[in-house]
This record gives sequence, structure tokens and C-alpha cells, in this order.
Amino acid sequence: MPTLTLQQIASRIGGYDPNALPVEQAQAFIRALVQPVLAVEQLPIRSALGRVLAGNLVSRLNVPAADNSAMDGYALRGSGLAGNADTVMRNIGTGFAGAAFAGSVGAAECVRIMTGTVMPAGLDTVVPQEFVRVDGDRVTVPAGSVRTGDNRRLKGEDLACGEVALAAGRVLRPADIGMLASLGHAEVAVRRRVRVAFFSTGNELRSVGEPLDAGSVYDSNRYTLWAMLERLGAEPIDMGVVRDDPAQLEAAFLQAAASADAIITSGGVSVGEADHTKQVMARLGDVLFWRIAMRPGRPMAIGRMSGGSGQHSGQAGGAILFGLPGNPVAVMVTFYAFVREALLAMGGAAHEPLPMLRAASSSAIRKKPGRTEYQRGFVSRAANGEWQVALGRSQGSGVLRSMSEANGLIVLHHAQGDVAAGETVDVLPFDGLI
Repeated sequence: MPTLTLQQIASRIGGYDPNALPVEQAQAFIRALVQPVLAVEQLPIRSALGRVLAGNLVSRLNVPAADNSAMDGYALRGSGLAGNADTVMRNIGTGFAGAAFAGSVGAAECVRIMTGTVMPAGLDTVVPQEFVRVDGDRVTVPAGSVRTGDNRRLKGEDLACGEVALAAGRVLRPADIGMLASLGHAEVAVRRRVRVAFFSTGNELRSVGEPLDAGSVYDSNRYTLWAMLERLGAEPIDMGVVRDDPAQLEAAFLQAAASADAIITSGGVSVGEADHTKQVMARLGDVLFWRIAMRPGRPMAIGRMSGGSGQHSGQAGGAILFGLPGNPVAVMVTFYAFVREALLAMGGAAHEPLPMLRAASSSAIRKKPGRTEYQRGFVSRAANGEWQVALGRSQGSGVLRSMSEANGLIVLHHAQGDVAAGETVDVLPFDGLI
């Protein structure tokens, strides 16, 4: 499939306006831009947690391997049960998990059986031990306590041999690792982790451990980005702080494009910025500069960056560039609004939109239609057991503490207006996200 230019992608977005781009249109643009990294590696299953399955995993076993008991009790023939009267059977032995019961069982006979034990030949029903009355080898099954086929797990009921156990694109979770082991897989083929180079721009930024001069600040964005990338399962490449110097910026972009599938920068993309970041981006790559109809995080750059002769084999046409705003909260919000989904797609993960929680706003919220707003909030249970969300104390895009204190983002959608106290709103929970 030929690689589309940014202008070709833009031409397919109805009403595309880079100076007032709705969040949904920006997300659609980025989905059309990114392509999966195709490289695959074989890993031991204990190293595969959080990785993306490279191909369909087909079961080579029936799970369970044979009909077996779903609980402790007595195995019998359902056809031998008396309709409306108690049924008395003779217990002729016991079946244990891991060993098949030897011998045949008659119509009026039963076998004591443990959970997971293979059903003796000809038997199709298990009556729980707490339902019966036992007198020596005589077992009385009360009328109506069990029906034919009850409490029996069928061969291949969970998974049939030849059935797809896990689909390609699945991000492997703890239960999936257990399933791989249950099917006898010591290793699994997964997509290579997406390599993401990132750096901050600005002469005022200092790395942790460096002294602060007058007017300088510590760079928090790189550490936040590193943590978000780690949690996402990407391979972070921290390139530090790059000064507002054309030669240094050009060298950083070329090095990043030569070694990574994606590049993330923070700062230097706002209209009227005094630095050289936008100029270098435009010179080295196919880049668009957006003003997105959102708050926080309006300025953003998107495009492809060429890596020259050292170009890696990840993205066709060059490494994908995400130029994010410089304010700490705006970095996080734009990452989760746009970059997270893109990196998952590049890693081959199946598309799974983030789940939204519906909660009643504890206060009125002012909101103008025509942009998407992400307000920091704290979700809790109300006295009636329903979810409620309270606005954080500060909504400034430079107040990183507000993200640390919150446990979710209140998402006020593009066409939405003012919110009244008690009105239900969408909330993006942080648990499992940041």
C-alpha cells in the first residue's frame, strides 16, 4: 500500500482546518498516518506480559482434554435417575484428578468423583456431594436435585483444538500468559516494541541534578514522557534537553529519526515561539502545524521526519513526529488524546478505545461549545452509591501537581456546553492509564 503524504491525508478529512482542528479529526488524521512496525521477536512467555501478539495463536489442544467433573460429588448416568422420586445408587469406587477411573459402571451405580476428574466411561452427570445422603455404599439422590448433564465440563468446552485462543494484536495480560502455559507454549511471537525518541526543547530547561540559574526550571516533561512510554510498553530513547540552537536541533532530529519509529518533542510548537524548533521541523520533514480545538494543549505538530542514510526499517516515509506543547499538563493530555493510540497502532495492537466512566459533576462547569476540554477531577462514590466527580483545585496547564492530585480527566466534548451541578459527564479514569 503506497504511503500517503500528509496533504493527501488532510484532503480526506472533511472540513479540515489546521487552525481549528477538532479532536476527533486530529485523531482520524493520525490513524491514517501511522503504520504498524512489522518486526517480530520470539520471547519466553514470562517476558511477554504487556507485549503485542504477532499472529493468531491457535490451540493445539482441547481444553479441557476430556469430559470432567465441575465439582466434588458423585458421577452417574442421567438416564438412571428416577423422575419424581429419590434415586438410590451403589457407589463402586472413587475417581481422582489426574487418573482415569478403571472399570465399568452400571445403570444403578455411581462413582465418587473429585473436581477436574475425567468422567468415567458412560457417565454424564455429577450430583454435588452436599445434595446426597450416604449410607455405606448406598447413595440417595433426592428427586429434582440434578438433571442429566449437570456439573459436567465437556471436552473442548473452553477451547477446541484448532480454535484461535488469542487473536493477533492482543496486548498480553496476566490471564493470557496463563493460557499460553496451559496450552504448552514456552515461547510466543510478539511485535517488536515501538522505539520512541523524545527530548525537550528550550534554553531555560535543566535536567535533574543540574544547578538552577536565574530564570531556569527543571525539565519535568521528559520524566513524565518516559513514565508514560514505559507504562505503554514502548522502548523509550531519552535524548535529554536540546538547546534552542538550529545546529543542535537538526542533529537531535536526525539522530532520533535514524534510531526510532517515533519522535516526541515538548515545547517550541506554539504560534509566535521565539525558538527554532518549528523551522528545523519544517526543513527536515513533512510536517503540519495544528491549532487543535481543545484545552489544554492547543498547539501541536504532526508529520514524518527523515533519518537519512541511517534510516531504520520501522515507518515507511520516516519516523512519525509528535510535537507536543511545552506545558506539563498539556503534554500529558495531548499524549493520551493522540499519541497513546498511535503508538499502540504502530506496535500492532488491536484498537481498543479507552473506557469512559459516567459520573455526576459535583459542581457547575463553564464550557463553550466548539472545543474539547479535559478538566482534572477526582472521582468517588456518592452516598447513594453512584459515581461523582469533583473538579480539581487548579486547571492551569502548567500545574503538574493538579494531575498528580486528580484520579481522572473530565472530558467535555466538542459540541458540549455548560454543565450543571449534578449533570452526568464523561470521565477518563487514570487507574491503569497513568
